[in-house]
Formats: sequence, C-alpha cells, structure tokens
Amino acid sequence: MPNGIRRNADYPVITASDELHNRAIGLIPSTTQTLAKGPSQHVKGVAPKYLRSGRGCHVVDVDGNEYIDYTMAVGPLSLGYAYPRVDDAIRRQLQEGITFSLMHPLEVEVAELIAEVIPNAESVRFSKTGADVTSAAIRLARAFTGRQGVICCGYHGWHDWYVGTMSSRTSGIPESIKDLTHTFNYNDLESLRASLDETIACVILEPFVFEAPEQNFLHELKECCRENGSLLIFDEMWTGFRIALGGAQEFFGVRADLACFSKAIANGMPLSVLTGRADVMSLLEEDVFFFTTFGGEALSLAAAKETIEELREKNVPAHLARQGKRLRDGYNTIAEGLGISYTRCVGLAPRTMVQFDTTAEDPLLMKSLVQQELIKRGILWSGFHNISYSHTDDDISYTLETYREVLEILKIKVDRGEVRSSLRGEPVEPVLRKTSGFNSKPRG
Repeated sequence: MPNGIRRNADYPVITASDELHNRAIGLIPSTTQTLAKGPSQHVKGVAPKYLRSGRGCHVVDVDGNEYIDYTMAVGPLSLGYAYPRVDDAIRRQLQEGITFSLMHPLEVEVAELIAEVIPNAESVRFSKTGADVTSAAIRLARAFTGRQGVICCGYHGWHDWYVGTMSSRTSGIPESIKDLTHTFNYNDLESLRASLDETIACVILEPFVFEAPEQNFLHELKECCRENGSLLIFDEMWTGFRIALGGAQEFFGVRADLACFSKAIANGMPLSVLTGRADVMSLLEEDVFFFTTFGGEALSLAAAKETIEELREKNVPAHLARQGKRLRDGYNTIAEGLGISYTRCVGLAPRTMVQFDTTAEDPLLMKSLVQQELIKRGILWSGFHNISYSHTDDDISYTLETYREVLEILKIKVDRGEVRSSLRGEPVEPVLRKTSGFNSKPRG
C-alpha cells in the first residue's frame, strides 16, 4: 500500500521513480530540466523523483505515494494544483486555439490587468521564462543608458550576462561577457557604492529573498542608482503576486525603473512579464529587439487573467502571509522549546526557508535528515515553504505536528553524532544559489 499523509510505518516505495530515472540517465543531462527539482536536492533512495498528479497542495508520485507539497513546482503555483477557475479558463481557450497567426485579444486584456495591479507598469511585454525577461531588461538598460556594465544581487537565470558571475557551470561564456557583470551584497550599500561608476547601466536584484531590507535599504538603493544615472531593475520572480498583489514595489513602496515577473502570475502555466517606465520600454518599438513566437500564447494568458483576478478577489497574498507566518513561527517555537539553537525558519511569511548552521553538524546533513523524515510522513520538502492558497489550516497543523516529531529525532541524532549514519541514502547537495558575500567588482 502506498504511503499517505500520515504516520507511515516505513519510507515510501519509489520503484517506479527509480526506473524512470534510470531511463533518463545519459538521455537527459543531469536527468532534470530544473536543477531545484532534480535528484541532487533530495535524499537519494528515499525521496520520490517523479510526480504523477497534484490537486490543491497535495501531490501523488508515480508509485502512488501522497504528500503535502511545500515546493509547489518551485514557486509558480500561487493558487494550487488543478485550480478549477484557472483550469476551466485553459480548457475554454483550448477549444478556441493556442497560438495564432495574428495577435490575440488576451494580449491586450492581460497587459491592461497587469498595468492596474503592478506599480509603475506603464508598458508590458510578455515572454515565457524568467530568464527571458531579466535578460531583456538588461538589454534595455544598456540601450537606454548607453553603458554596458551590470551589477546584480540574487539569482537571475541561465543567460550569459548572469551565469558568468557564478563559481561553476560557466563554460561556454566568453570572458568579455563575464567582465561586464559584477555583484554586491544585499543590505550592504557600501559594496554597491564601491562598484557603481559611469560604466554601470543598471543594478538588478531580487528585492527580497529571505533577508529583510534594513535601514531603508531599497529606498537608498534607488537613490544611489538615480544619482549614478543607472537603472534599477527588480527581479520579482518570487515576490511578484505573492508578498503583495503588486509585488515588492507595492509592499516596500519603492518604484523600480523596470520589473520582471513570472512564477505566481499564471498558476503553473509558462508566462513571464517585463514591465516598467514607458520611456525605457519604448525602446522595444524600434531600437531593442525582443520578440518571441510564443509570447502571445493564449493558454498561458488565459491562465494569467484568471489567476490575477482570483488573487485580487480572494486577497490571496493575505492568506499566504497568514499561513506562512503560522508555519514559520510555529517551527521556531518548536525548535526553541526543544532547546535547538542550530535551526530556524526565516523569511517573509509567504515564502520561508529553514536554515541549519554549523554549530552542531554539517547543515546539509541535518537538512537531509529532516527531509528524509518528513517524506516518510507524507510531506514533500526541500527546505522551503512556498505557500499556496490551497494550503489549509489542517495542512499547516499536520505539518507542525510532524515538525515537532522530526525535530525531536534531529536533536537526538545530533546529540549522539548519528546524523550521517541515520540517512538511508546520499544527502542533498548544495544549491546553485548565492545572494550575499560575493562582491566581485575588480578593484582598480
């Protein structure tokens, strides 16, 4: 009998997952299309590798095991799997067509809706992935300012201008491209000021990841960019439509020159959006080329229209904040009650992360043990809580009850020095994401 969302007697059987994975080896590089979904981020031998279906915030793997999902497709499912209002809109549009030989009315309708809810969205352009629109924003900023340099903070996708800042997986990127992008530390204006000069076209950052802005950081950042003649770009893949309907610009009261969105906007359908000042975006008319065959694909636009309306009508960001706060604060209360000082849950409530520090044990080993024991009990978890509108009070209650049980196990194993020996497979590997402590501006 497959495992469910309960106190299962044993770890899930994942035979079908392993068979599919073996077929993928050598056929699909790294066996995954998305690193965060792949086997490196889950305990090998315990975690499922392939999911078959989802409804609400519950998913079923290919072996029939059921879980509460806190990864939620790595962010896009702001409402939940198989959400009726959105799926009905997709089905209706499917009967009319998917992609057309001329423009579709939804392009106008969804652009107007975005302009209503996103601050400073004076102009709107659609594409498919987050990396599409962050890269288009960089090109626009360079064209508008006549400069080439870029300063970034956070994760911005797979394109050359950004990946050249990473410490690995940079093969194939010309050194001349790498030399144009530098980095600064979040909440550290001095590291930014040390890099800003007359060569910098723009500063792009995730306005919030898990560390809150301090001492008016975002407002001061905006002023630094203005004084230097550089554009400010917000990468709102995670904050958009989640911490507020209008994203970080609304939540923090800061207007970026350009802002990029994806993930939560269409509840799982592939859509990304570049928005911003009309004078900057107007360069897309004649000067800057950014066109795609599938930018006006109608199924995703239909999904986005209903998703945004549902987010607005149901005040979904408030629900995400409420449930996320209960989970974050509940986790920390449990850890404190058990006398565990080496783990805590951090971040704004709609999206939080569980951290482990080195004072007790290797953080990746502790994360792996917690993940292993959560999976046994029917919770799919990779260190994050990506809350959706479908996460109910019962889901949160069960998760907190399970955290209490699992953190008790963690404490015992840490005290005994048995964390590594308690893993039933290979531990998770480091994630390819770094958002601080890596200022790379060459010193003259």
